[in-house]
Amino acid sequence: MTLVDEKAQTASGTLVYPATPAAAAAAPGKPKIQARGVEVFYGEKQALFGVSIDIPQHQVTSFIGPSGCGKSTFLRCINRMNDTIPICRVSGSIEIDNADIYDPRIDVVELRARVGMVFQKPNPFPKSIFENVAYGPKIHGLTRSKSELEELVTSSLKRAGLWNEVKDRLHEPGTGLSGGQQQRLCIARAIATKPEVVLMDEPCSALDPIATAIVEELIDELRSNYTIIIVTHSMQQAARVSQRTAFFHLGKLIEEGRTEDIFSNPREKQTEDYITGKIG
Repeated sequence: MTLVDEKAQTASGTLVYPATPAAAAAAPGKPKIQARGVEVFYGEKQALFGVSIDIPQHQVTSFIGPSGCGKSTFLRCINRMNDTIPICRVSGSIEIDNADIYDPRIDVVELRARVGMVFQKPNPFPKSIFENVAYGPKIHGLTRSKSELEELVTSSLKRAGLWNEVKDRLHEPGTGLSGGQQQRLCIARAIATKPEVVLMDEPCSALDPIATAIVEELIDELRSNYTIIIVTHSMQQAARVSQRTAFFHLGKLIEEGRTEDIFSNPREKQTEDYITGKIG
């Protein structure tokens, strides 16, 4: 089913997602996300210029490029986080499973449940480990009983590779975990709402090498169930975790393709110059 066509529609005309797993699934061979001519303005300043890209499902796509090149701005367009900035204006189209996420009837809260996000700095809620993961399912009504909620929290922590480390202290504060554990808790929190897409904005930049390796391994495991997009400043990380890579520069998408092709045989000179360190 699609994000629009198979949704329940409220009396006010707002489209809402069903509280069921896998609300939408792209057909085999079809892109999960299609962006066409996306432009972003902050007041009079233009931050993105005509970005068009297809994101395949159940793969990891990396966005690389210098600081301020627009990769995080574009990432935030995919779950409409830019809506929270009063001076921000987005034009063009972004579709998930052929449904326009900027359709005015779309329930943005439900969209963000289906498009989870993990931020650069781990940001657990000032709640227990259990309540951090349970928060999303509770507000979205994803479980019908306490036992269902407990099962969902457990499975989310297991998928995030954190269960064995926290199973005996679920009611202790999430803020008491190490940085790497906090980031995996945030990943567990993001996947607890049963999203189809997970956005990661430099998820390892605040972590040490060991914690980074654990999160990277987790990303590889998660892609069998989720479409993952990761913004990273590390070209080595992009090469390790992603199947496709998109290079942004000065607000434009310069090149996108298979990761191995982008790094070994880029089509555009700007891409080659960035990879070889001539621009950055």
